[in-house]
Amino acid sequence: MTLRIPKATLPTEMSENLIKQLGAVPEPVEVVWHSPKVATSNLEFSAELSEWDEADAGLKSFAHMAVAAQVGCSWCLDVGYFQSQNQNLDLTKASQVPRWRESAVFTPLERDVLEYAEAMTNTPPTVTDELYAGLLDQLGAPAMVELTAYIAFVNMATRNNTANGITSQGFSDACAIPLAASVEKAGAASTA
Repeated sequence: MTLRIPKATLPTEMSENLIKQLGAVPEPVEVVWHSPKVATSNLEFSAELSEWDEADAGLKSFAHMAVAAQVGCSWCLDVGYFQSQNQNLDLTKASQVPRWRESAVFTPLERDVLEYAEAMTNTPPTVTDELYAGLLDQLGAPAMVELTAYIAFVNMATRNNTANGITSQGFSDACAIPLAASVEKAGAASTA
């Protein structure tokens, strides 16, 4: 896949700041910058999301990667795995998110979160009362609300990137453990 819209030119200071933070300017920012209002709103909301602290950051990271794997957003999967390394998460687990159902490394709670992320991502969503109630019991209401909103935002971001033709930028190449390939599911795209 190639970009469906060319990259816009970012202000120099913004480019320099992004390079300091990530080592490169993220292509989603360059593409969305054609509408600075949209790009700025997206960046601001993303920054606010990073301040949320009711739900465990590792669970949210795994949920993000599960959504990315299901939607087929190789950019989000790539940067999510890279960020997992920077958050000192278990890279063995993070590397297995695309094939979490077949992997034995996840705890029961992590499996429930990954299943919930996928159920929210399905069209139409397939979240069951039992799955929701089980997570609510384990996480509590504040964390459940946060996790749900986080997964909803990630769905928007992954679908936006995929529709714009944005693919992996190679962030995860810096990780010591290779990212596992997705297991093909009916109607789902493979990530590798």
